[in-house]
Amino acid sequence: MVFMRPVVLIVDDEPHIRELLAFALGKAGLDTREAADGEAALQLVEISPPDLMVLDINMPRMDGIEVCRRLRARADAGHGDTPILFLSSRDDEIDRVLGIELGADDYVTKPFSPREVVARVAAILRRTRGRPRPPEIAGAITHACLSLDPEGWRARWNGAEAPLTVTEFGILRALADAPTKVFTRDALIDRLYGPGFALTDRTIDSHVRNLRAKFGALGAHDVIETRPGLGYQLGPCTGGGG
Repeated sequence: MVFMRPVVLIVDDEPHIRELLAFALGKAGLDTREAADGEAALQLVEISPPDLMVLDINMPRMDGIEVCRRLRARADAGHGDTPILFLSSRDDEIDRVLGIELGADDYVTKPFSPREVVARVAAILRRTRGRPRPPEIAGAITHACLSLDPEGWRARWNGAEAPLTVTEFGILRALADAPTKVFTRDALIDRLYGPGFALTDRTIDSHVRNLRAKFGALGAHDVIETRPGLGYQLGPCTGGGG
């Protein structure tokens, strides 16, 4: 059996950043491709879709936000979803990057540590490529109107699919695996990325807002409950709360 190394497409108009990331990701056992702008990136995706894209926001010709929109439209058309790690020069772009319109899986603010980028890429790939699952949670997870398919990475409400990113699905699955447990934001970060991973509470909050908005569009307004001063818990999932 031949093991195929994950492929990461690095999209940035600055050659030294592409070179730096290609070196760091290569040392971590990943194959890389490079594109200097959004148009070139989309052409490469059509030829051979990568396992993940590291995407700069501010680029000439076509910026990262437009690339993300086109990739999401491509996924909606049934061509497969590409996880995205955004590179941003402004921390105040987080809500837009992780928001309902774009739904990136994660972001890193410039200037960044190559080690941090590698860690975040590895965390996303672990979720998208799957890890061995205990038999008791390998099948569908159902809670009232909510149904999760861990093998297919799909979430449904009364049979209608909610288009979740990898990170959003990971948060929802963590809550659904333990529906009576209240998860602190740190506990969710540990579940998604592993213990000791540096991530702001604001990132988790942005993903939760996205989850609520996506399920709200399906008539589901009680999927996730906020426990003030504590964190988040799976809601009753009956459709109320709107």
